[in-house]
Amino acid sequence: EIASSIGIAQGNLTYHFPTKRKLALEIEKRLRTQVRAERAGFPDNPDIDDYLDLFLTEMELTWEHRFLLRDRAQLATASRSQRRDPDMAANFERLHELLEHMQKQEMFRQDLGLDLKALARSIWIVGRYWADHLAEIEGIEEASLVDRERGLQNYFAALYPCLTAPARRHLESSMARASMRIIQKTDESMLA
Repeated sequence: EIASSIGIAQGNLTYHFPTKRKLALEIEKRLRTQVRAERAGFPDNPDIDDYLDLFLTEMELTWEHRFLLRDRAQLATASRSQRRDPDMAANFERLHELLEHMQKQEMFRQDLGLDLKALARSIWIVGRYWADHLAEIEGIEEASLVDRERGLQNYFAALYPCLTAPARRHLESSMARASMRIIQKTDESMLA
């Protein structure tokens, strides 16, 4: 099925990747390279638009590679499955740093006594498992534009109540721009 879906002979595929595990590990290696490049290009002083772009990119990568995340325990060696994943940890730290940056800009309500690590964990977990929810709970095989927008809404459900009124307005404006970018990107991929 894999070979025919990309238009090559099965022997050609198995020559380069004798097992599905080796193929999956190569895909994971390429994904990690892409994620690291995205992380390296993230600005030092991000704003809400950068944050939304980061989330949208990660949501798309998570959806496209959900099989790697789902089958992670089976693909990993015993020693690898027990240790901290450096790329996921780096993404989490970047999220935490972004929340700290937002706190320095006084975007969070002062009356909450906010624990930024706990907020970062909640947001990260929602973002990480949105694709699983779509596939396993809703039975969705291909994430649509509406599913991506719902992912965006769910992702920020934890963040939104923590924001000041001006920060909420700014986030809503940024979310509208992000939705337009999703629509534009979807239109471009349909034309290609």
